[in-house]
Amino acid sequence: MKLTGNLLIGAHELSATAGSMKALNPATNAEIEPSFAFGGVAEVDRAARLADDAFDSYNNTTLDKRAAFLERIADGLDAIAPELAQRASLETGLPVAQLEAEAGKSATQFRQFAAVVRQGRFRQATIDPAQPERQPRARMDHRMQKIALGPVAIFGASNFPISYSVAGGDTASALAAGCPVVLKAHNAHPGASEMMARVIRQAVEDSGLHEGVFSLLRGGGNEIGEALVDHPLIKGVTFTGSEGGGMALYRRAQQRPDPIPVFTEMTSVNPTFVLPAALAARGRDIGDGFTERMLVTVGQACLKPAILLAIDGPGYAELRQAMIARVEAMHARTMLTPGISTAYRKNVERQRNAGAERIAAGGKAQGAWDGESILFEVDGAHMLEEPSLSEEVFGPAALLVRAKDIEQLVAIAKQFRGQLSATMQVDQADHALAARLLPVLERRTGRIVINAFAHPQEVSNASIHGGPFPATSDSRFTSVGTTSIERFLRPVCYQGFPDDLLPEALKRDNPRGIWRVIDGDLAKA
Repeated sequence: MKLTGNLLIGAHELSATAGSMKALNPATNAEIEPSFAFGGVAEVDRAARLADDAFDSYNNTTLDKRAAFLERIADGLDAIAPELAQRASLETGLPVAQLEAEAGKSATQFRQFAAVVRQGRFRQATIDPAQPERQPRARMDHRMQKIALGPVAIFGASNFPISYSVAGGDTASALAAGCPVVLKAHNAHPGASEMMARVIRQAVEDSGLHEGVFSLLRGGGNEIGEALVDHPLIKGVTFTGSEGGGMALYRRAQQRPDPIPVFTEMTSVNPTFVLPAALAARGRDIGDGFTERMLVTVGQACLKPAILLAIDGPGYAELRQAMIARVEAMHARTMLTPGISTAYRKNVERQRNAGAERIAAGGKAQGAWDGESILFEVDGAHMLEEPSLSEEVFGPAALLVRAKDIEQLVAIAKQFRGQLSATMQVDQADHALAARLLPVLERRTGRIVINAFAHPQEVSNASIHGGPFPATSDSRFTSVGTTSIERFLRPVCYQGFPDDLLPEALKRDNPRGIWRVIDGDLAKA
């Protein structure tokens, strides 16, 4: 696929109006052709107006047409997967095989949402039929369904350049809901972003949809992102990244004359609690497995297990030694961007300054942006005294916490802020303690894992990728799994409507045969 570096606004290609950039190969520290255009406020306005023009027709497409559109995107991603993975690898330093798997995951998400759309259950169709004879007052016919919010702005993520980027789950779920998308590409992988955008744009054209259903923007600094959040025609925002960046967008959106929802996925250390019987029985395996998952993607994953907590006792020495051995065997690897690499080194120093002891380190950095793997250890009392130790270190570092007893372990658990996930390693004899710990974790995370590790995550109907602040800005929603479509929907009630004016999901003969709640009972009629 030929890359032009242009902005893709609807069916049009625009050259730079606010400067340009070239992609950086972080492994070689060399720039990669071509130049990629930056836009500004005028381009945001053009894309948002096109999206608004597209909304009514796209939101009212038949479910079959919308599902077929999503499947065309999936087919297009499959067709370019090898080429896309090669380009993304150049721009990120990540292995090609890993990125090919990511491309497959992205295509799978679009097909999953196509199935959700065809089923129509996301409409949550609810009917309370008229009761004209009811006393003392007759009841009119009431029918409710969920519709799309409107045009949405999506900020591509840096750490998963395909499955959390232009063709990621945010885009798939927004398009499934009926929302046109204005996407701000992440500057860490502009070539891969353009390739995915061209696939989506071709699917828009092949499906006979309004050109404003999808646009790709790119910009330097904060101006273009702020303009997107500020634009009165944008009705929702998604963001994956740092707490500082996410909360800046969130606060800005709440200061609009018409505040809009901002769904952020920000920070998490995904703590793992190893309970005593499990520690004694398989401490070595747990330590090795934890550290192996921590080091995947050079520790640059939102679900990276970063903190392991265990009570000092039988199995602890074996767990500790296994973690040390795995870290010391790991050579330094290229991190995604110079900014991420620099921040990683600063955060490692922050851990040292907070009193964590470095007990293992991997191979020394060879390249400018390599990340050296590091294992810290701290006792439970110090962990309670230094809350900063539980803050995220984005990169290949982990913290081992040696708790004194069960009471201290529970106290530390209560100190954690909101998390995307938490894990318990348990054996049968640990179940009473696990039951005690469970409600503490339920209040602090959106996903609890038993006898596995949080990363990787299956994308499915039951998947949850969310949690209390600061893991996300709204713990009621998920950014992964088919229920992530709910972020982009709002309810509308149709009262006293004649059948020919009702939306398809609410018509009396139920032409699509979808499940509906009628007078409080679930029915397919």
